[in-house]
Amino acid sequence: MIDEIKHECGIALIRLLKPLEYYQLKYGTWMYGLHKLYLLMEKQRNRGQDGAGIACLHLDMPPGRPYLYRQRATESTSINEIFGRINAEFKKARRKHPTLLDDPVWAKNNLAFAGEVLLGHLRYGTFGKNKMDNVHPVMRQNNWKSRNLVMAGNFNLTNVEEMFGVLIDLGQHPKDFSDTVTILENVGHFLDVENQRQFDMHNREDISNREISNLIAHNLSVVNILKDSSKKWDGGYVIAGLLGHGDSFIYRDPWGIRPAFWYANDEIVVAASERPVIQTVMDLRAEKIMEVEPGHAVIVKHDGRTSMEEVRRPFEKKACSFERIYFSRGSDKDIYRERKKLGELLTPEILEAIDYDIANTVFSFIPNTAESAFYGMIRGIEDFQKDQQLKKLFGNGQVSEAESRKILSDRIRVEKVAIKDMKLRTFITRDKGREDLVGHVYDITYDSVRYGKDKLVIIDDSIVRGTTLRESILKILDRLGPVKIVVVSSSPQIRYPDCYGIDMAKLGDFVAFQAAIELLRERGRTSVINEVYNKCQEQLSRPGEEIVNAVRDIYEPFTYDEVSQKISELLKSRNVKAEIRIVYQTVDNLHKACPDHKGDWYFTGDYPTPGGNKVVCKAFVNYIEKKNVRAY
Repeated sequence: MIDEIKHECGIALIRLLKPLEYYQLKYGTWMYGLHKLYLLMEKQRNRGQDGAGIACLHLDMPPGRPYLYRQRATESTSINEIFGRINAEFKKARRKHPTLLDDPVWAKNNLAFAGEVLLGHLRYGTFGKNKMDNVHPVMRQNNWKSRNLVMAGNFNLTNVEEMFGVLIDLGQHPKDFSDTVTILENVGHFLDVENQRQFDMHNREDISNREISNLIAHNLSVVNILKDSSKKWDGGYVIAGLLGHGDSFIYRDPWGIRPAFWYANDEIVVAASERPVIQTVMDLRAEKIMEVEPGHAVIVKHDGRTSMEEVRRPFEKKACSFERIYFSRGSDKDIYRERKKLGELLTPEILEAIDYDIANTVFSFIPNTAESAFYGMIRGIEDFQKDQQLKKLFGNGQVSEAESRKILSDRIRVEKVAIKDMKLRTFITRDKGREDLVGHVYDITYDSVRYGKDKLVIIDDSIVRGTTLRESILKILDRLGPVKIVVVSSSPQIRYPDCYGIDMAKLGDFVAFQAAIELLRERGRTSVINEVYNKCQEQLSRPGEEIVNAVRDIYEPFTYDEVSQKISELLKSRNVKAEIRIVYQTVDNLHKACPDHKGDWYFTGDYPTPGGNKVVCKAFVNYIEKKNVRAY
């Protein structure tokens, strides 16, 4: 992806089902679970580089002994920082007790991260500053084991303000206004309610409070807690949590917007945000790994009983298609195939854009995430070229051997034109002068294009704002001297905000929206802008379930190609000599390539929850009123 946008967060959950001694005997180390957690987090590094954290729960510790630990960091190298601290603790223990570090019983009683339940999180912040308080896992502590709550999530709520009000109505005084604190306190409240319900039920019996505490730990209903706390949540979410007495869970939203997968055998339960991560870490075939179904939670009880249970009735599945296009690792077998298909389906539009002049065209891609789509694009172009060769060989009578050799010698010209400078990108990610340096994020392979003769086709997975394209990529590519640059997006035009995962909440940032506004002004239809503003204002006064997406009217007067053409004009700066053409994927082809992931609201405006329609209307009002703030 050319433009800098925030990703989804990553979650990793490990529950060891055997005592630590079992892993020491079988695998040679009681650190088996900790090693797996480290790998799960490293393999999901793509999902979060603002911070990371882990929590560890020790089961069945006696009163007076600590049993819950946490480490967090906000550095870009947070994973190494956290596990470096843990390793330093282990080294210190080995120096003091050379033989005891290999004793799992001693380790559990003396080392913080020698426990059976482990929760890891990688953060990409979409709400709030990148400070330690915002790094997961977050904790709600209590002197009753079963009232302790640790949570980590991959989520955005569209109705944080409403849920915050619910907490206040309950009599709480939240320490911060954010979706993280809101969800933590919301779940925590109903955890308290469930504990109290269990206590009241058993208190009628002739048993001690200590026995009641054990009964609560055994009978506590995680489903009831999640059901009561999440009934009003509007948004996309995957929430993982630990309860102090030993229960753990991972819970997915009822629209299936955010991804979650899990695996269990008689030794371990593993959950993560992506399937190939579990495949690699556990050395499994894809068929062994299960998806957490929408509206369901995978629950592991204190005694190891594991089940997937319905919490909220699932709606029509709207799994985020951007996960398939960009966010998730391309090593997943289905995602790799889908990305190739996205590139292949663009073949007709690409051929038309280059006037079918394959001989004088160089094909390339923007590294690194567009590579799979590039392979699909090349396959589509090759299939077309082979058809043309067959027609020349067999369509016009006898062809001489020399002519046949000439026809068959035609090859598609593929070059690595753009080169990404990863070290420079790391340096400038947070720099306030980013725009001054962004032109040097990419470099080019000189003489890969014939100056003044070749066209250049370069594919990327998406074009969001177009800033890097206009200020950097096109200027750099123009130095090669192509007569025409065709930039291909394997995803459709991003027209609407995302409020469920991606940090794309401001309409004015989207180059497709800018193009539509410019077309309205050019054609003397600015009244449409005012009408949509009034409609959005009116929508915001309605109850949530009645709100509709009034911003669709902005695009209604224009064809898809007209918007693409205007985007081409907007992204060409004055000092770029080559002709510029932007080619976008169509929504129909997106669904052909990714048939099981129909979440397309950023392309179509078809939001799966009422909160989405409210967000898009609010975003338009903010745009007109020049408020540079998020719409939720």
